[in-house]
Amino acid sequence: MGKVDNNKKQKEDALLNTAFDLFTRQGIQKTSISDIVSQAGVAKGTFYLYFKDKYDIRNKLIAKKASQVFRLADDALQQTGIDSLDEKIIFLIDNIIDQLSENKSLLNFISKNLSWGVFKNELLYSSAADIDFYNIYSSIFERSEKKYKNPEVLVFMIIELVNSTCFSCILYSDPVPVNELKPYLFDAVRQLMKSMEST
Repeated sequence: MGKVDNNKKQKEDALLNTAFDLFTRQGIQKTSISDIVSQAGVAKGTFYLYFKDKYDIRNKLIAKKASQVFRLADDALQQTGIDSLDEKIIFLIDNIIDQLSENKSLLNFISKNLSWGVFKNELLYSSAADIDFYNIYSSIFERSEKKYKNPEVLVFMIIELVNSTCFSCILYSDPVPVNELKPYLFDAVRQLMKSMEST
């Protein structure tokens, strides 16, 4: 990476880091582009070289932060030797839940802003993600002995199930602490995957 590219990357990273700090402290609605550039120490025009608006930077932040969480979970999975697809998925979910339990501001940010559209458009296909979600997601299902009716729908349903059930359990232990929820959640994921197996 040359000096110019390195300088561009530093500015983009400064904007992303500043936006994340402001979004998690005061919320997206109360954060302006002026706030972001002022705290990042860059000109307002520089912001628009990288992002269309504050929702674009939010989506790229979700891709970046979520991909970092997923990379750590995937790295841990590679050390296990787990073969079956459903147990790989359970391991990844368990690891991601543990990471988000340790970083509640990240959980708040991702859970409030993650939708299927963001996941599909930013996380699966965007260069903002640190890892190539699309290829990982595709290869996991392609290498599986079991085949599924619609893997994309299955991934969507798993993400929505985990996202909606874990948020309150992690933050408020409501209705139960997340470690009490996990066995029920994992059983539900296994049942969901089984119900979508091709016959």
